Amino acid sequence: MTRESRGNSDDGSGARSDPQPIDLTDPDTFARALEQVETREKGNCFEDFAEGNVVEHDPGLTLTRWGNESWMSQTLNHDPAYWRTDAAEARGYEEPPIHPDYLTAATLGITVEDLSEKGGYFLGRTDVRFPETPVYAGTELHVESEVVDRATSSSRPKYGIVSWRTRGTDAETGDVLCSYERTNMIPRRDPVAADGNGEETGGSAAADDEPALPAKFVAPDGGYFEDFVDALERADGRDAAVAYRHERGRTQDDVTVASLPLATLNTAKQHHNVDVMADSPSGGIVTYGDVTRSTALGHARSDERTWREVSFDDESFHTFVAVGDTVYAFTRVLSATDDAGSDEAGTVRFEHVAFNQDDEPVYSGTRTAEIRKRSR
Repeated sequence: MTRESRGNSDDGSGARSDPQPIDLTDPDTFARALEQVETREKGNCFEDFAEGNVVEHDPGLTLTRWGNESWMSQTLNHDPAYWRTDAAEARGYEEPPIHPDYLTAATLGITVEDLSEKGGYFLGRTDVRFPETPVYAGTELHVESEVVDRATSSSRPKYGIVSWRTRGTDAETGDVLCSYERTNMIPRRDPVAADGNGEETGGSAAADDEPALPAKFVAPDGGYFEDFVDALERADGRDAAVAYRHERGRTQDDVTVASLPLATLNTAKQHHNVDVMADSPSGGIVTYGDVTRSTALGHARSDERTWREVSFDDESFHTFVAVGDTVYAFTRVLSATDDAGSDEAGTVRFEHVAFNQDDEPVYSGTRTAEIRKRSR
């Protein structure tokens, strides 16, 4: 090779080697380079979603015993059937299964890179469903989402509203393991004009004043199905409701805020990028909504004899939870019916509210679960 040809070699693909040296370790030079280069952005904008489009999320995730136990321990979900073989077998499982909260969080976490990594408020989730058959460690989770609705935001011209129907399936069998519909605000590539009326397209008008609280709240005497039936009977026909708060709280730390979502492949910068979040309303990174939810549910389950999770509906996240905030829980019992899939349990519908140390609601949703009956 001649001296003149050095620095201009071509490997046959059109690429040239040995570019002009740049001292990128010099702070001034590097700062100027950062100003000039293009940022390779992650995630999709509102305009990238069209109703009916289906997104197959890559990569998948293998559900592991370690991931399951890490999630449960950090969110105080201590149901022994998900930890101990003897307790699992007593409930009809071959071994301790994957907990529905971890399964739900893993299903959503895998979708973040494609659906919501750009940011925007998590407006809610509903129709969360699971099969009756248990899911075990070692299952490879494959996830896909369909765009079911998109709407402009008249009050927030920089955002649109997108809803997806997401399904997590067993990659080997194709069986649906978890499904739900969620709605997010998503940044627009091109903001639209705002009309200033503060309403979203397709949204409902503000609700009338809420009804007054009942004169009395009734708490069940225990955590069995019969205890919930008895409490509802005591409240029936009176100006009363069955509701109570749970004693435990869980203060958010680096593990719950950053480690748990990252373990589900949740790439949202809100949970791990302190630099980006420094100028946000929270002033720092915030807790993954499914961690907040699971923590509150863990508090609730500690005061009941849960047999099996059935479904969740009308889930909303009302404000952010940050490092140092403490998550508590409040439960209202809505109904109890003797129609569970097992003779060992009955079905109870709950309304759960997670709240922080300032008594502000941060999550709410309805839950249907099978609750164990007393041994007869």
